[in-house]
Amino acid sequence: QVQLVESGGGLVQAGGSLRLSCAAPGSGFSISTMSWYRQAPGKQRELVATIFRGGVTNYADSVKGRFTISRDNAKNMVYLQMNSLKPEDTAVYYCNQVQPLGPTRWGQGTQVTVSS
Repeated sequence: QVQLVESGGGLVQAGGSLRLSCAAPGSGFSISTMSWYRQAPGKQRELVATIFRGGVTNYADSVKGRFTISRDNAKNMVYLQMNSLKPEDTAVYYCNQVQPLGPTRWGQGTQVTVSS
């Protein structure tokens, strides 16, 4: 089964920016709910941001005002623009797709490291 593919992670200094991308092959993208999760070492995976099929977005309190989730239905892509990064944002970031008529899918994760 084809999974999601994330890219764009890396090492950045505190205060910097990164843009994560997630490719979601398949015909159900436009009606899917897309989310970004993250998991730091020794911690549980947590929901960072969600974008629904109509474009409505939700964010974790810890990233509000700094992160922006967006989607391009023509390209089957979802993005996470991360600004004003903090060391506590360091984690593996995962893309998640919830499809009304298909299985939930995950990506393999991309590492984001923010140095102080």
